[in-house]
Amino acid sequence: MKTSETRRVLDQLNGYFVAAGLFSLAVNILYLASPLYMLQVYDRVMTSGSVATLIMLTLALLVALGALAGLDAVRALVLTRASVRLDRLLATRVIEASVRQPENKGRPLRDLDAFRQALTGSGIHAAFDLPWAPIYVLIIFLLHPALGFFALGACAVLILLALANEWLTREPLREANEAAARNYGFTEASLRNAEVLDSMGMMKGLLGRWSDDRLRLLDRQSVASDRAAAMSSLIRFVRLAMQSLMLGLGAYLALERMTSIGTLFAATLLLGRALQPVEQLVGAWRGLVAAKASYVRVRDMLDAVPQRAAAMSLPRPTGALAVEALTFVPPNTPRVALRNVSFQLDPGDAMGLIGPSGAGKSTLVRHIVGVLRPTGGAVRLDGADVLTWPREQLGQHVGYLPQDIELFSDTVAANIGRLRTDAEADAEIVKAAQLAGVHEMILRLPEGYNTQIGEGGAALSGGYRQRIALARAVFGMPSLVVLDEPSSNLDSDGDAALAECMARLRELGSTVIIVSHRPSTLGAVNKILYLRDGVIELFGKRDEVIAVLNDRAKTAVMPRGSQVPA
Repeated sequence: MKTSETRRVLDQLNGYFVAAGLFSLAVNILYLASPLYMLQVYDRVMTSGSVATLIMLTLALLVALGALAGLDAVRALVLTRASVRLDRLLATRVIEASVRQPENKGRPLRDLDAFRQALTGSGIHAAFDLPWAPIYVLIIFLLHPALGFFALGACAVLILLALANEWLTREPLREANEAAARNYGFTEASLRNAEVLDSMGMMKGLLGRWSDDRLRLLDRQSVASDRAAAMSSLIRFVRLAMQSLMLGLGAYLALERMTSIGTLFAATLLLGRALQPVEQLVGAWRGLVAAKASYVRVRDMLDAVPQRAAAMSLPRPTGALAVEALTFVPPNTPRVALRNVSFQLDPGDAMGLIGPSGAGKSTLVRHIVGVLRPTGGAVRLDGADVLTWPREQLGQHVGYLPQDIELFSDTVAANIGRLRTDAEADAEIVKAAQLAGVHEMILRLPEGYNTQIGEGGAALSGGYRQRIALARAVFGMPSLVVLDEPSSNLDSDGDAALAECMARLRELGSTVIIVSHRPSTLGAVNKILYLRDGVIELFGKRDEVIAVLNDRAKTAVMPRGSQVPA
C-alpha cells in the first residue's frame, strides 16, 4: 500500500516525538516527588520529629519540582520545533498544490496551520501524559491493593465517559466542519465580487444564502459544544468525587490500621495525576477533531496533486505545437468538455480560437499551457508532453494571459517580470512592456515601474491591468504565447497595440494562440480553429474558415428553399 506524502513527512518528525516521549517519561517520574514527599513527611518526619530530615526532604522536593518544570518546558520546545519542521516540510508543497488546484483557494494553508498548531496545544501534552497513567495506578496498588482497585475503577469510568464524549460529539463536529468550509468558501467568493453585489443590490440575497451555512455551522457547533460541556462537567465531577472517595477510603484503611496516614494522602495525589490527562483530553477534544479534519483535507489534496518528478532539462523549444486526441472530462461530472481534439501549429503561426460560449475554449488553452491534466491524449511542445517538462523551465518558454486576470500586490515591474528580482530582469521587463505597447503608459504612473498596484491591481483600470498582464505573458520572449480574451477591456488604442504585439511575436518566431470574439484581433492570425461543444468543427487558414462561417451565416438567414450562390 502506497504511503501518503503527509504520512512520510510525519515519519520524519518521529525523532521529535520520541524525544517528547522521553521527556514525558522524566516529567511523570518527577511527578512522584510530591506523593513521596507527603508519604515521608507523615510516616517518617511526624513520627521521628526530625527537623533536619524535613529540611532535606523539602530541598529534594524543590529540586525535583524545578527539574520537572524545566523538562516540561523543554518538551514544549521540542513539540514547537516539530511544528516548525512540519511547516518547512509541507508549506511549500501545500502552496504548490493549491496553485495547481486553485478551487481550494487559501483553505489548505489554513488547514496546515490548524494541524500544525495542534502539535503545540494542551491536547498533545495530555496525549503524551496519558500512557503513564497505568504507572500511577500500579504504584497505588503497591501502597495498598484496595486503593489500587479503586484507582483502576476510577480510570475505567473516566475512559468510558471520554469515549461517550467522542461518540456524542463526532457527528455534529463533522457537520460543523463541513458547514464552516462551505461558509468560508462562499464568503471569499462574495468578497471577490463585492462591486457586483453592491452595484446590483444583491446584498439581501447574498445574506440569505450566506446565513444558511452560517446557521448550520452555529447549530452544529452549539450541539457539539453543549454535549462536550456537559460531558466535561460530568468528568470533572467524577474526577473530584473519585479523589475525595479515595481520601475517604484511605482514611478508613488508616483507622483500621491497614495503612498509614501518609499513604492515604499520597494515593489521593497519585489518583489525581492519573485522571488529569483524561480530563484534559476531553477538554481539548473539539480542537483535536478539527485538527484531524484539517490534516485529512491536506493529505487528500496532496495525494490528488502529487509532486512532479524531476525531469531532464530540454532545449529551448521552437514553438512547434501538437495537440493529439485531447479529451477531458471534468472531475465529478459526466459531461465531456473536450473530445478528441487534434491540430498542429508551426513556429510563427498565430491561431485564433473561436466558438460559442461553453464550447471549451478556455479549457483547451489551459491544457495547452499545462495547467490541466487531460483525461486522454496529450499536448506536445516540440515533441515533448507539456506535463513532462520541468515546470520552471517550461514557464520560461510559455506566456499565458488567462481570461480572469490576477495581478500580484507588488510593483508594476514585479508583475511584468514574473516576480523576478535580479538586476538582469530589468531590461527584459522594459522590452516586454514595449512589446505590449504599455511602456509609455507605465512611465506616466506616479512611480513608473516601481508603482505599487495594490491587491489584485486595484490601483489600475481594467485596461491597464490587461495590458500589464499581456506584458507579463510576453516577458522573456516565450516560444508559445496563449492569450484568452486579451482584448475584453481594451479600447481602440489597446486593440491596435495588441495586433502590433502579435505581429511582432510572429516575426520573432513565437507561436501565438488567441481566444477572441473581436474580428479586429483575428486580423493578425493566419489560422482559425472553430470549437463547438468540445469538438473541432473547422480548422485551417483564416480566410478559408471565415468564408465557410460566412456561408453558414448566409444559409441560416435565407428563406426556406433559397439557394446559396455558387
